[in-house]
Amino acid sequence: MARKADVSDVLLDAALELAATAGWRDLTMRDVAEASGVTLAELHAVYPTRNAILKAFSARIDAAVLAGDTGDLGDESPRDRLFDVIMRRLDALSAHRKAAWSIIRASLGNPGSALQGFCLTQASMRWMLEAAGIDAGGPAGALRTKGLMLVWLDVLRVWQSDESDDMARTMAHLDKRLALAERLQNLAWRSPGPEPEEAGA
Repeated sequence: MARKADVSDVLLDAALELAATAGWRDLTMRDVAEASGVTLAELHAVYPTRNAILKAFSARIDAAVLAGDTGDLGDESPRDRLFDVIMRRLDALSAHRKAAWSIIRASLGNPGSALQGFCLTQASMRWMLEAAGIDAGGPAGALRTKGLMLVWLDVLRVWQSDESDDMARTMAHLDKRLALAERLQNLAWRSPGPEPEEAGA
């Protein structure tokens, strides 16, 4: 058997391909094993549940976005930086558009899957805020995270049907939603700064 890291990628790719072509709702672990050419025991050692596959998928997209972080936030506003981060996420997700939408549709009628999707999305949105240099910690960070989740889910709806090469419709919709969130202070845009007692030090 190949290295675990290699096997996990092979298995995840197979699961996503099956989700795109046959649908996620009725996908079984045996389907994934057979498509990957591994035994059920080998699959179980890496992904013991379908939820584990979804967690790995979310982590892969998170990693792709964070890999583009240079640490230099430049002179862009928090809103503009967040726009760039979300577009990076959509770019990473584009290779798995059909699979992602199949997973989303399947979760709509399954409370357990919907809850897991909510938790995974919440964790990812915290990372997106951090990548944009926006504090995701504490009560204020929780509010920003929830606001960004609403933006993300709404933008996904437009992105799903946007087949243009430049994703112009998606970008325009994202810009409008971020502007609205900013006005409503749902995300309370603010980059991390010094603690109050340190200000002016």
